[in-house]
Amino acid sequence: MRILLWHVHGSWTDAFVRGRHEYLLPVLPGGGPWGLGRADRDWPKSVREVELASLDAEAVDAVVLQRPEEIDEVARVLGRGPGADLPAVYVEHNTPKGDFPFTRHPLADQRGIPLVHVTHFNRLAWDNGSAVSTVIEHGIPDPGQLYTGELAELGVVVNEPIRRGRVTGTDLLPAFASVAPLQVFGMKTDGLAAATGIDASRLTSRGDLKTLELHRELARCRIYVHPMRWTSLGLSLLEAMHLGMPVVALATTEAPRAVPPEAGAVSADIDELLRCARRLVSNPEEARRRGVAAREAALERYGLARFQQRWDELLGDLAGHPRRPLSAGNNGPDERILVPARERKTP
Repeated sequence: MRILLWHVHGSWTDAFVRGRHEYLLPVLPGGGPWGLGRADRDWPKSVREVELASLDAEAVDAVVLQRPEEIDEVARVLGRGPGADLPAVYVEHNTPKGDFPFTRHPLADQRGIPLVHVTHFNRLAWDNGSAVSTVIEHGIPDPGQLYTGELAELGVVVNEPIRRGRVTGTDLLPAFASVAPLQVFGMKTDGLAAATGIDASRLTSRGDLKTLELHRELARCRIYVHPMRWTSLGLSLLEAMHLGMPVVALATTEAPRAVPPEAGAVSADIDELLRCARRLVSNPEEARRRGVAAREAALERYGLARFQQRWDELLGDLAGHPRRPLSAGNNGPDERILVPARERKTP
């Protein structure tokens, strides 16, 4: 199938585009949320950048929507209505905001576009009305068991912790820093020590590292700490588990389902989490043993093959017609349907 989708959520897209289909990603000269394209990601050749306005509308078999505004944009540019004359599915990545638990999903009660939630908690938390909804849990390309735990420090991965504050559990970091120094990875982490009142010797902001470097550096930390209060299941948590890291996590949203007790500690009791972190910091062998359990759980539930199989099943049902074979070697779509984006001149 030829599937149109925007590059919205990088980590999720990284798993999705490693399937057996052809993936068409809109690109604009300035990039941005409506034209990020591949963004220089190391993705298969079956992932193609396209200019939406120049795309043959009949060449698209289905669209995977991730923002409500995309529905009108696809209809306006391609002249085909998602859920009407163009098979469509909507992926909900986030927990509801606002008047929870009464938050209505933007696609609630419509029947043409099924909703796919990335966690069971999200499906339960949103008011989907009569819209058809299902869950396809995350899949992670396995980075391998890279855990060394050589540093008696706590690793945290979070984007924009200062702005997001209590949502990401930023206010809890001083308590964890009292157990062991923190290494905090992610976008806009500069100034985090000062913003939280943590001594600079107890918190190092590592910034937004490339994936391979992030995995290597994170795996050197003794424990992965997941202090998120109200986010969807962070893919960084699943990546840490794949790395073989023991986990200390707040028992909120989907974390209790994702992290088994033998992998570390999952609790709403902060004191209990601090006690576990303190014990694992001082006991590298127990930390390693719990990290092995974390990896086994992650591979079983959040493996890439399972994720892709579930999506293949849904997309096959969605399109309602036999899947067209890919061109030789899965190297991309029939060239007649696209003009390579980087070879066109923008008016």
